[in-house]
Amino acid sequence: MWGRVSSMEDLYTNSFSQFIILSQKEQRTLKSGDEFKHETQNRSAVNMRLQTESYTAEKNTAQQQKQTITSTGVEKHMAQSTHQNISYSSGMTKKSSSMMSSSQFQMLNGQNLKMLEEERKNASLQPVTFEDLEKLSATSSQAEVEKVKVKYTQQLISEIQRLKDGMKPEKKMLSLKNMNEMLRKAWAVPTHGHDLGSSLSNALRTSGGLELLLQGTTEPDMQFSSALLLEQCLTTENRDYVVAHGLETVVTSACYCTKNSLDVDHWRVGTGILEHLFKHSEGTCSDVIRLGGLDSVLFECRKNDIETLRHCAGALANLSLYGGSENHEAMIKRKVPVWLFPLAFHTDDHIKYYACLAIAALVANKEIEAAVLKSGTLDLVEPFITSHNPSEFANSNLAHAHGESKHWLERLVPVLSSKREEARNLAAFHFCMEAGIKKRQGNTGLFRDIGAIEPLKKVASCPNAIASKFAAQALRLMGEEIPHKLSQQVPLWSIEDVKEWVKQIGFQEYAINFNESRVDGDLLLQLTEDNLSEDIGIKNGIRRKRFTRELQNLKKMADYSSRDVTNLNDLLLHIGPEYAIYTYSMLNAGVDRETLRGLSDEQLMSECGIMNSIHRMRMLETFKVQRSFLEDSQEENLDKSLDVFISYRRSNGSQLASLLKVHLQLRGFKVFIDVERLEAGKFDNNLLQSIRQAKHFLLVLTPEALDRCIADDECKDWIHREIVAALESSCNIVPITDNFQWPDAEILPEDMRPVCYFNGVRWIHDYQDACVDKIERFLRGERRGDGTPGTPSLSHKQQPASQISESRTGDERLAEASSKSTWWENKSGTTPLAVRRGVPGVGPLKIGVFGNTFNSKQSKQKKGLSRPLDQLTQVANEEVKKSLPAPSGFMNAVFTAWHASEQQDLTTTCN
Repeated sequence: MWGRVSSMEDLYTNSFSQFIILSQKEQRTLKSGDEFKHETQNRSAVNMRLQTESYTAEKNTAQQQKQTITSTGVEKHMAQSTHQNISYSSGMTKKSSSMMSSSQFQMLNGQNLKMLEEERKNASLQPVTFEDLEKLSATSSQAEVEKVKVKYTQQLISEIQRLKDGMKPEKKMLSLKNMNEMLRKAWAVPTHGHDLGSSLSNALRTSGGLELLLQGTTEPDMQFSSALLLEQCLTTENRDYVVAHGLETVVTSACYCTKNSLDVDHWRVGTGILEHLFKHSEGTCSDVIRLGGLDSVLFECRKNDIETLRHCAGALANLSLYGGSENHEAMIKRKVPVWLFPLAFHTDDHIKYYACLAIAALVANKEIEAAVLKSGTLDLVEPFITSHNPSEFANSNLAHAHGESKHWLERLVPVLSSKREEARNLAAFHFCMEAGIKKRQGNTGLFRDIGAIEPLKKVASCPNAIASKFAAQALRLMGEEIPHKLSQQVPLWSIEDVKEWVKQIGFQEYAINFNESRVDGDLLLQLTEDNLSEDIGIKNGIRRKRFTRELQNLKKMADYSSRDVTNLNDLLLHIGPEYAIYTYSMLNAGVDRETLRGLSDEQLMSECGIMNSIHRMRMLETFKVQRSFLEDSQEENLDKSLDVFISYRRSNGSQLASLLKVHLQLRGFKVFIDVERLEAGKFDNNLLQSIRQAKHFLLVLTPEALDRCIADDECKDWIHREIVAALESSCNIVPITDNFQWPDAEILPEDMRPVCYFNGVRWIHDYQDACVDKIERFLRGERRGDGTPGTPSLSHKQQPASQISESRTGDERLAEASSKSTWWENKSGTTPLAVRRGVPGVGPLKIGVFGNTFNSKQSKQKKGLSRPLDQLTQVANEEVKKSLPAPSGFMNAVFTAWHASEQQDLTTTCN
């Protein structure tokens, strides 16, 4: 055959070949009630052809496979056919063949099908990685984001379908964990995280996942995993669904997580869910409060976990914005402004900011303004915003990196119009931060939709230096026009500035009169009611009162530094904000800090124009105190008008100090804590005066709190100065120790050394109420075994310690001593050392069961104190015998103290 062909090369050169493969796959699923049918078809065909001038060969092969799964079994079909054709151009030979294979059929019984389905449902699940989510960045294209969104939306729906089909508990846990991690990673994507997280959260709801989460389970681990996922997906639409279908169940579960668990993860999830639910509506806020949500959040404010406290601060901020007047009253009844203080005083910026936001939103409600101001929390707002940059703060934490929702921001708009300067400052700060975020997201039109532009323009033009700066910056980022800016230096205002201000406060029709009268800033601050009536033409008395009110508000916020070289305005503000309205008239009368001491009531009225006699009386009293303080800083005749002064080390003692302030305020004490220390500066004499005016001095001692005092012979350290001032002022000093190790008294400066011998309280964070009970007994002078030998008594009716000891038997005194033991924890365990306690009438003891001091030298002896009872008794007996007769009940008292230490009794710990 091959002899007729000239060569193999000619055959391949002049030939034509073709090779074609076709394939197709189809799947169909039908389900009706308990009946279902799943059909899969695979079809493939291969065509091969080889052609030359004299030779043609062709072969066709086709194959089809079909599998049908029904409720009763599995049916499989397979068919295959082959056709082959060979021909020569001479027509001498032609061969063709075809073959059809027989169909194959296989049926699996129902039992095998059930096993197959069970195996499919419980297929091994592995933790999923999210590398493509992690690869997304702020510069990723929208196409890349959409691709990832589609992928994980499908994956999320698949996970939910598995949960619906039913699977083993451990597989359900892993599926919930995968979905939770998926959402967490989605929210964390820079810039696009809000879009991704919202889309996945919506898919969870529309595919029935949210309904599954609300159904609940009796399995604790499953409940917690469901709560974790729920906390991640509570977007606006999902909150609507929860409120409509399972609010009480969710709130109850969240409260359970916070109150009945010692696990920090449960605290975080519980408070996180409550934070979201307070961001729904006024009615929902009322329901959550009724179900115990607010009480749970306030209880968690005692904790020291950062994430938990962040959720608490966010929850209170949301409630302040969404709650409305009725819920604000409920917040006041529960002392929320007071509990906001330790949050706003925290070292974590996120906690601090949202606590400040909450107090700013509350103070904007005039109905509760007085209660808010009384808490002192509002004083922490300005130090925060003056030390932070809005754009940098926006990127500091994922929680606010994507900004707030439209509805949330809409509720913040009224705070821009608050009469309180602190509230306006913080609202302007937040809108400035949001403007930068929304600009990156391409959504600055939102601000016009919520009506924020005009209030921002009004703030930007007002003479409030802080608020106007942030408002102008926000408007610039939004692409809006920035209005005429008024300086806070009101005495330097031009005629045009006065005219613009008059228009801003709603007196446009009189602006031309001010312009014609050539009223500048100096004249504006001196206007009287007669001037307004006769010269400006405001004949209506009510309208004059309105104008006068606006003018007084302007005087309170004005900056008088161009005239006030001795800071007279600061002194008047210290008396009260309303006294700043007299600053300019007093400056014009020639008054400064040096001439205050010689002022009389008549001069204040006639020369300074202060017609309010009550104000004159308070001013004269303040000037008198100032004079006394300046003349003799050692004078001890000041009235003890302050209950408690709290001294603390800023680096690690602020949280405990602020917690003590809250606890004591709730028990009726008037407490002072230095918030100005947030800003570096010189030691203020006003701080010394506050110590001199305090009955009690709480010294918060956290780790290494006294280290800076060592070798501080020039008394430069603040804690050192405060301790010395307290000793000189005969304050009742109560040290509060929190994981604190006393240094040797000998290495401390001599002027502060006596503080080592005062009674104190060991702070246990998990048992705050018991510790505060102990502190309160110290402060109120109640004798429940809590005497403070060596501490100066402020009550003239209280018997001296020596007299008390003479009126009691030795047994009574020793029983009281045993009840005062405080057990000191150390690395080797708890030893029955009564730290820094003395026996009344005996004086401070150096070592032993009732030892009064504990320092580094004694720490070397701690192992020696954990010895048999007879040796322990001998040490104590030697000390006590020096000044007491041996009592019959001594051994019982010592045994009680020793046994209590072994049992780690809480009452003994705090007492």
